[in-house]
Amino acid sequence: MPFRLSPTLRHRIAASDRPLFGGWICSGSPVMAEIMAGAGLDWLMIDMEHGAVSLETVQVLLQTTAAYPVTTIVRVPVNDAVWIKQVLDLGAQTIMVPMVSTAEQAADAVAHASYPPRGHRGVGNALARSGRWNRVDDYLRNAAEYTSVIVQIETLEGVENAEAIASVPGVDGVFVGPSDLAASMGLVGQQTHPDVVAAVERAFAGVTAAGTPVGVNAFVEATAKGYAEAGAAFLLVGADVGLAARGAEQLARTFIPAADDTARASY
Repeated sequence: MPFRLSPTLRHRIAASDRPLFGGWICSGSPVMAEIMAGAGLDWLMIDMEHGAVSLETVQVLLQTTAAYPVTTIVRVPVNDAVWIKQVLDLGAQTIMVPMVSTAEQAADAVAHASYPPRGHRGVGNALARSGRWNRVDDYLRNAAEYTSVIVQIETLEGVENAEAIASVPGVDGVFVGPSDLAASMGLVGQQTHPDVVAAVERAFAGVTAAGTPVGVNAFVEATAKGYAEAGAAFLLVGADVGLAARGAEQLARTFIPAADDTARASY
């Protein structure tokens, strides 16, 4: 029986009349992934760059979230042909590629994710989940429709090259990372510093000038809403590990006297 794949993040953005809000899956836990998938968010990101997530775990997480009406993407650890090929073969339809600062690096990401003649992705759909073991009849012929490439701008160099990066054919979206951007500006840990926010908005202007959707990471509610008003089409607004950590801390504050904070911190 022919199998049809879900829409990519590119398709979700194009079909939406509002920004799409998503959450990170950093823990690698299928239970946490299922909790996040059923929460009502528009999209999720499995994080291989900073999370303890193996290739086997990626496949399990993709299978877990597939039961829910949420679009799941995978951030690969590096802009590398082998990593991107393997993640796509596991069934990821949208990938996010970190640390893209030039149009040439963006073009590399597209080439890594594309079959010839556009790129050099190895053909393994009959052996892998990507084409559901040859159950998606037209996977090879229409692979560009089944895959989406998002690149990340995370440096001042990337901000200055934003329009050129976003203009690369095959780049379906540009996601701005304020944390590394702040670090590149000598403002490490200060993602909401006015200079960082201004740099993010400069990147927005360059990306939108190219007619490409722009996204951003923003865990502070007011900042996220500000970026949405500034034109962000897709945003990450929370992470499984962060939500668990803050929730556990609130539970402790509710039931344990403040005087015990020092003792608790010593464990």
